[in-house]
Amino acid sequence: MKVTLPDGNVLDVADGATTYDVAAQIGAGLARVAIAGSVSVNGSSEVLDVSRPLPGDCNLSILTATDESPESLLVLRHSTAHIMAEAICNLFPETKLVYGPPLEDGFYYDIDLDRSITPDDFPRIEDEMRRIVKEKRPFSRHDSPRNDVMSKLRDEGNRYKIDNADRAEGDSLSFYVTGENRGEHFEDLCRGPHVPNTGLAKAFMIKQISRSHYRGDVNDQPLQRVYGTAFFKKSSLTSYLEQLEEAKKRDHRVLGKELDLFHIDETVGQGLILWMPKGAIIRTELQNHLTAEMHKLGYDMVYTPQIGRLKLYRTSGHFPYYKESQFPPLFESQRAQVLNDLWEAAMARGDADGLSDEEIESMATLRKIDNRFDARIKEKNYVEGEGGGLHNRKVIEEFLEEEDGYLLRPMNCPHHIKIYAARPRSYRDLPVRIAEYGTVYRYEQSGEISGLTRVRGFTQDDAHLFCTDDQIADELLTTVRLTVSVLELLGLKDYRVRVGLRDADSTKYVGSDESWARAEDAVRMAAKKSGIEFTEEKGEAAFYGPKIDFVVKDCIGRSWQLGTVQCDYNQPERFDLTYVGQDNKPHRPVMIHRAPFGSMERFVGILIEHFAGAFPLWLSPVQVAVATVSEKSEVFGREVYETLRAAGIRVDLDLTSEKIGPKKHRLRSQKINYILVVGEKEAAERAVNVNDRDGNTLGNMDIDSFKTACLTEVETKGKQCVMSQ
Repeated sequence: MKVTLPDGNVLDVADGATTYDVAAQIGAGLARVAIAGSVSVNGSSEVLDVSRPLPGDCNLSILTATDESPESLLVLRHSTAHIMAEAICNLFPETKLVYGPPLEDGFYYDIDLDRSITPDDFPRIEDEMRRIVKEKRPFSRHDSPRNDVMSKLRDEGNRYKIDNADRAEGDSLSFYVTGENRGEHFEDLCRGPHVPNTGLAKAFMIKQISRSHYRGDVNDQPLQRVYGTAFFKKSSLTSYLEQLEEAKKRDHRVLGKELDLFHIDETVGQGLILWMPKGAIIRTELQNHLTAEMHKLGYDMVYTPQIGRLKLYRTSGHFPYYKESQFPPLFESQRAQVLNDLWEAAMARGDADGLSDEEIESMATLRKIDNRFDARIKEKNYVEGEGGGLHNRKVIEEFLEEEDGYLLRPMNCPHHIKIYAARPRSYRDLPVRIAEYGTVYRYEQSGEISGLTRVRGFTQDDAHLFCTDDQIADELLTTVRLTVSVLELLGLKDYRVRVGLRDADSTKYVGSDESWARAEDAVRMAAKKSGIEFTEEKGEAAFYGPKIDFVVKDCIGRSWQLGTVQCDYNQPERFDLTYVGQDNKPHRPVMIHRAPFGSMERFVGILIEHFAGAFPLWLSPVQVAVATVSEKSEVFGREVYETLRAAGIRVDLDLTSEKIGPKKHRLRSQKINYILVVGEKEAAERAVNVNDRDGNTLGNMDIDSFKTACLTEVETKGKQCVMSQ
């Protein structure tokens, strides 16, 4: 078979050859460090163990034991999750394993264990992991027919593994064994891939423990989620630990409380943010900047409701495609509520079982509400009795499709679509650019909620553009450039661009192959014309269209997906949107979804950490503090305060009797950009002594000069900072 390498060279290798065989053919040195192969066939990619046979003619990238490769680290971390799971099982034999995936910065394993694991247990677990690593036991894959695996799992009695296997696709399932089949070994149901042996996990640590629930269902068994991370080199782990320490200092949850930016109250609800006045200033300033830029580009601002009819979201595809991540719908009838309860119970149970006693009672209630249910069963020839759960669920689904109600909006797009459709449109009207700071809601699992970065209610700087095919290229390019300008203004210049494409083998995408091909060509062209380097990633598209995502790296090296631009031929089709063309005939517009900030909550959370709470002057909640030395300078201090406030500068006045040294220290800890000290000398000279938040004294300035310099720095967004020159 022919194997194409990243440099374009093509190797002829024997049928059944592995990644290791290809590496050895290239050189012994490469074979020693090869850990896996990233294989691509006809656009479909998969990472395989170094010892697994290649699928035939393919493109192959050989992954090596290096911390510079995210793909290599994922393989190592997946393997280390198995090592940690084995160590926990050795120390606590009653442990039931659930699942343990790799993450971008580490891995976790969910476990069911009656005793609580605490940080005091981490050293014991890590010592046991080191013992396993020292043995350099091989990871080996074993594929077996599905029926054999299911029988084995039922004998073992771990319901989580049975369910995981039941959800997996294919006629065969795989186990990975750590060690030889004889003697000591550990095995786990897993798709892989893994490194060749445990000895490659040379640098690892357990980070934390948290609570979780199986499949995110709070009504199911509570689990313990053990987090860890791993690297190939100890120096990389050391750097990572230093990064963690820096991250602790910048934690937006801590700084948000210290600086009084936002508040989360359990009586309001998890993941629902209360913006304090200072935090609201930051958010407002960001929105004001973007709004001014949008006005230059011809956008119209709108307001739409935070709730809509189920029918609206059924048409858009948001319901029921993402039903699990949405708040429950508000049904208009008792019949609909009973139907929904039955449907959710059937979904949770699966198709194999019949109705429970409670469901039979609910079914009786349903028939009292509406006798059409019996008629529908007869009409469709659905059989009750054994296997009745499946048949009744089909009827339930049909009835639910006929019911209506309301839903907290998961996305703003359907509302903007209806604004476009509110009146006839001509080609002369296009492009139509509609923008809104619209709040949406997602029912994130409680274990995944975190500060501002993972919430249940968030505001998107959302806009939707409706244009012709001829306009799509220019509009996409303009939105990409707008996103770039926003990121670079805020110093977020270290980013990569990901073009998210459809995975043709997945069922999550809607629309025709033709519309997807046109949309994917459009986003590729926009990315190329922007001059930004980008990668194409299959399976990262939205369900309605491909997208351009900006993955931003902050000042301590963490990556965040922020701005996005999406091209959509499908929503206009689903909503039957039209405009009258030059030929006086109806035509279908193309739709662009665009959000430079993404979520305002997440964006502000990331900015807090990026700036460590020390915002540039134009964003700072309090830009200047006036601090008097004594009562003798109080009158002039008030005058300075009123002069700056009248000029639109956000200023505080500190007239306390505290000594000026501690007073300055306290004001610097509040991250105020400039502290103006006013004593008797300054009052006599009608000047202020300017200090910055870093502890530097910038000298005396008359109040008008300071005011002008301050306003210039704000207006230029820091490009002209007179006081630091």
